[in-house]
Amino acid sequence: MERKSTEGFGMSFLLACMLVFVLAASAATDTITPSRSISDGETLVSSGETFELGFFSPGSSTKRYLGIWYKVSPETVVWIANREAPLFDRFGVLNVTKEGTIILLQKKTEVIWSSSRIRTPENPVMQLLDSGNLVVKDGNDSGSTNFLWQSFDYPCDTLLPMMKLGKNFITGMNWSLSSWKRPNDPAPGQFLALIDPEGFPQLVVRNGSGIHYRGGSWNGERFTGTPDLKQVESANLFKFEFELNRNEVYYKGEPNPALISRLSLNQSGFLERFVRTKQSEFWMEIYYAPRDECDLYAVCGAYASCNTNNPPQLCACLDGFEPKYPTEWDHLKWSGGCARTTTLACRDSIFTKYNGLKLPDTSNSTFYKNMSLKECQVECSKNCSCTAYANSDIRNGGMGCLLWFGDLIDMRIYIDGIVFYLRWKKHTKQVEGGKDDMELPVFDLGTIVKATDNFSDNNKLGQGGFGPVYKGTLLEGKEIAVKRLSKGSGQGSEEFKNEVRLIAKLQHRNLVRLLGCSVQGDEKMLIYEYMPNKSLDYFIFDQTKGELLDWGRRMHIIDGIARGLLYLHQDSRLRIIHRDLKASNVLLDNDMCPKISDFGMARTIWGDQTEANTNKVVGTYGYMPPEYAVDGLFSIKSDVFSFGVLVLEIISGKKNRGFFHPEHSHNLVGHAWKLLMEDKSLQFVDSNLGDCFVESEVLRCIHVGLLCVQKPPEDRPNMSSVVLMLGSKNPLPQPKQPGFFTERNLPESESYSSIHHELASVNGVTISLLEAR
Repeated sequence: MERKSTEGFGMSFLLACMLVFVLAASAATDTITPSRSISDGETLVSSGETFELGFFSPGSSTKRYLGIWYKVSPETVVWIANREAPLFDRFGVLNVTKEGTIILLQKKTEVIWSSSRIRTPENPVMQLLDSGNLVVKDGNDSGSTNFLWQSFDYPCDTLLPMMKLGKNFITGMNWSLSSWKRPNDPAPGQFLALIDPEGFPQLVVRNGSGIHYRGGSWNGERFTGTPDLKQVESANLFKFEFELNRNEVYYKGEPNPALISRLSLNQSGFLERFVRTKQSEFWMEIYYAPRDECDLYAVCGAYASCNTNNPPQLCACLDGFEPKYPTEWDHLKWSGGCARTTTLACRDSIFTKYNGLKLPDTSNSTFYKNMSLKECQVECSKNCSCTAYANSDIRNGGMGCLLWFGDLIDMRIYIDGIVFYLRWKKHTKQVEGGKDDMELPVFDLGTIVKATDNFSDNNKLGQGGFGPVYKGTLLEGKEIAVKRLSKGSGQGSEEFKNEVRLIAKLQHRNLVRLLGCSVQGDEKMLIYEYMPNKSLDYFIFDQTKGELLDWGRRMHIIDGIARGLLYLHQDSRLRIIHRDLKASNVLLDNDMCPKISDFGMARTIWGDQTEANTNKVVGTYGYMPPEYAVDGLFSIKSDVFSFGVLVLEIISGKKNRGFFHPEHSHNLVGHAWKLLMEDKSLQFVDSNLGDCFVESEVLRCIHVGLLCVQKPPEDRPNMSSVVLMLGSKNPLPQPKQPGFFTERNLPESESYSSIHHELASVNGVTISLLEAR
């Protein structure tokens, strides 16, 4: 008995050892045939031990899935067979049939997932390749890529090197990524990453039926909306391939032997690229998109660009366009986009060059592979529906042709943006006077004479610093305002050219719109949109008319002026300092919407420049800051000072210059500061308002106005901060002493406003002094 027992134990031990050996061999193999299967707990490992296939449960889930993962720690799943049909126990079995079909069985007989097949092989083999591709092939076929089925044709949420993202036009097969539903549920989620073949193919991430993010079209080196990939390319981490032909379009990356990598679409809609060496213990994220709010699809709508450097006003219309829905735009809702300021005529158009922008959505575009840029322009010119054109490939100096039809959508500021050309209305003449001149619609002098009734005094609206302004009516009934430059004013001629150059490039609802000009001999005129309610000073400094400006209107005007200045300083293509902001240079339209006017004194600043110096001080007494009036130093903070003065004038209904108070010698600014220090700011409010105002808003506006007129320019807020302060209820910093807050009883050396007093009357005419101390 003992012997028999010993022999039995020896046989059992031998069988157990053989079983362990068989299981170990099974775990080490990368193939199975119809005679073998894989059960839960067993795996296939690719030949280079890069990938492993087996059963797993994601996160806290108890459901079982058949998947492929990188054989590193932690295991990173890259593909799942049954993501929509999980197993509910650990008795799943994987087989390959004699017909070459992979089947996943539940309870040994119930098929819950299977692969497709195109033909029946003689010797079917399923193999896990070291690329991560699970394939079915004929064991008798020596071809290395003659697969009957492959998992690379059915991506989940991860794109591996050599895996395609795109579409086969012959079979209709789409290679796309779909996010997981939840961290513990790999069923397809709401986001889908694909190459959209409509128009000129481009990378997009969809959220349901809408677009979440657009990576753009392929420019020969990378997708146009992924400039950060340029750094990845320069580091030689990857090589990418993009193919577009009659049969298919696809994007794929080539493997780097030194790295393992993956591109994944997560549950929040982010595309993320990770890399690691086989020896490292963690993944490193080297790229993700969308990166910011400007990467979200069409956040600014049509004909507008997005710029994250100008919060909170992210969006700006392209030159020649204005917000389609201005009220929404003012409330930071930009999706309505922009519309042309002038009607486009097909036979009377030119193309304007744009650089530094992400190319617009190409779904409504046409592509010609072998056209030059010149041929592309000709092709676009022949089609009235063509709105823009560009090279499709940036290599070798540019080649190929892209033509856009319909609105241009989803653009943002990029340093490495590709050049494209937008159709514009052709201008009839060019204003003469220098290399920086700007083309504008030019009105015939006779047309202007007739429109203004030969510059009749009855049509005279007022007198500016360099000439009168008249109301006119064109033949079609359109009302205009004509600014007529005084003859013989050489100084005014320079301001005229400056105004043409600058305002022709600006479009904002709080800036007056320049419609054109008229130049004939000594006659130089600017034609503006007509403002029926004249200028702000017409109301606020008049005891009777001031009653028409209730507090709601005054608050609306303050906010509009602030947004206009913000556009000039930060959001326009040119960064502009107005240098002569005052009540008479703020016009009011039918709805009492404020529009900043008179850009004759304006100056541009470039790049990161924030200030400049001049030996010619221009502006209006009462609005000029100390550093400008005394030292000729101007900056965006000069306009902020003028804005602060204007805010205080709007609230009080009184002028800063010429203000008189029997108890002190302060001007209006000093009076406001004194009342704030004494906690009596409500005494500053215009008597026309009575008690009909929102006390908290009035006090906040006075406070903001005093912050803007602080003596050191560095203490003054910028206009983006001003807009935020006006629209929020957050605590405000205590303002310091204003600049130029005392006007009377001071020696001339202490108050620049007394110098050459005879040059400026109390009505606020713009002055110009040639020498600044």
